[in-house]
Amino acid sequence: MSLSKLMLLAVSAMIPLVDVFLASAAQSDRPNIVVMLVDDMGVMDTSVPFLTDASGTAKRYPLNDYYRTPNMERLASQGIRFNNFYSMSVCSPTRISLMTGQNAARHRTTNWINPDRDNGGEQGPREWNWRGLKKGDTTLSGVLQKHGYRTIHVGKGHFGPRDSEGSEPRNLGFDVNVGGASIGAPASYYGEENYGHAGAQRKKTAPAAVPGLAKYHGTPTFLTDALTIEANAHVAEAVKSEKPFFLYFAQYAVHAPFNSDPRFAPNYRDSGKPAAAQAFATLIEGMDKSLGDVMDNLQQLGVAENTLIFFVGDNGSDAPLGHQHEVACAAPLRGRKGAHYEGGMRVPFLAGWAKNNSQHPAQLQLAIPAAKIQSQQAAVFDLFPTILEIVGAASPRDHAVDGKSLQSLLKGQRDLQRSETFLMHYPHAPHRTDYFTVFRDGQWKVIYHYFPTEVSGNSHYQLFDLENDPFEQHDVASAQNTVLREMMAKLVAALASHQAVVPLDKQNQPEIPMVP
Repeated sequence: MSLSKLMLLAVSAMIPLVDVFLASAAQSDRPNIVVMLVDDMGVMDTSVPFLTDASGTAKRYPLNDYYRTPNMERLASQGIRFNNFYSMSVCSPTRISLMTGQNAARHRTTNWINPDRDNGGEQGPREWNWRGLKKGDTTLSGVLQKHGYRTIHVGKGHFGPRDSEGSEPRNLGFDVNVGGASIGAPASYYGEENYGHAGAQRKKTAPAAVPGLAKYHGTPTFLTDALTIEANAHVAEAVKSEKPFFLYFAQYAVHAPFNSDPRFAPNYRDSGKPAAAQAFATLIEGMDKSLGDVMDNLQQLGVAENTLIFFVGDNGSDAPLGHQHEVACAAPLRGRKGAHYEGGMRVPFLAGWAKNNSQHPAQLQLAIPAAKIQSQQAAVFDLFPTILEIVGAASPRDHAVDGKSLQSLLKGQRDLQRSETFLMHYPHAPHRTDYFTVFRDGQWKVIYHYFPTEVSGNSHYQLFDLENDPFEQHDVASAQNTVLREMMAKLVAALASHQAVVPLDKQNQPEIPMVP
């Protein structure tokens, strides 16, 4: 196509000229993108040490020696890991944040989506977005689809309730959907149990049966493996068609039920851990094998050097080890999935090229250092603007984006223009922590409890100095009054700027956070 025809097309269509160039460019010039999102995997559920000592050197803890994740180690050795990376504390908010680039306080899906009923809680905000995403919403997959990418969804959806538009990922910009629906957890990981569908061992199909995998029913194919086979097959089809691809691989693992993966069970029998914790570890190892199988497939297809992998957890750990507010399943961090402590929100994040080649054009544009640890704070909604910037796309101007590009951080640099803040808003109950908002700014983290309980010492406030107390053992709210007031003022301002909705008091009036 001539330049004059390109210009005429751009003018007549009233779209930026750069978009036309992108649409007509050779597909191989644009990097492929893989996002592997792991359900309920916290920052300590891996043999890769993410936490560091005072000098910034990776520090191993006992849980790092319990889990076996050699392929995460492989990706970390050739890419970069973040040790201060945040997701929302429960799943649907994170998934929609990743897809939209918005904090959950803004998109208002602030709780996990029950497929069949509004689960906002007795005093939860009436205006929260239980319906999740819908057709026509701006999504990462939709923008990439419009820019010529083959968009592939494999695994857990959980973007909307049953029979809603958002329950079908193909309504949200995906060309392909394997296994995605309204459900947040599988009825079963076992092919012999048809992943929850009616069959030899089940009279009725379970509400949480995983769809789209009938070819594996009655076989010994573990769910994680079936999804991996499908993901690799659809990637191969995209490569054959010479289209760049976006693979969103949302593992059902390692969410309950903790069905032990027999391939890895022997590795944990002598661990001394409870049976459920051993089963959880097999799910972790199976998920890790899946990552390795995806990386191997990319190499076999000859596209590994042009494929960027992002690996991330959707919320803190839910390993069946210890109490939810103590140092247990995320040790030495405190708390777990759903909690207001770091163990509920800190997640593993790895980024790297599937195969390093410093002379490859894509890697010249984004040179990710090998085995680097990035300590600057970041969050899941940063993936939306990062990926769009990398592929040369842009979201609509009327779509608010809270995330910031990670390109500098991915190169191992520090971004001095980047805010060191994170807002986590959960105005719901019942859960492991009810009705709370967290705001972190650098070393300080404040937690506001709308309705004080024993968890908060019957106070509205908890304050932690994460620089000097990274494991949140000492609440200094009463000793640091000035800092508490400053942090609460920032928390209130952040909620206002995101147009967040808050819980209701007994008179059904908004329970506005108070600055002491």
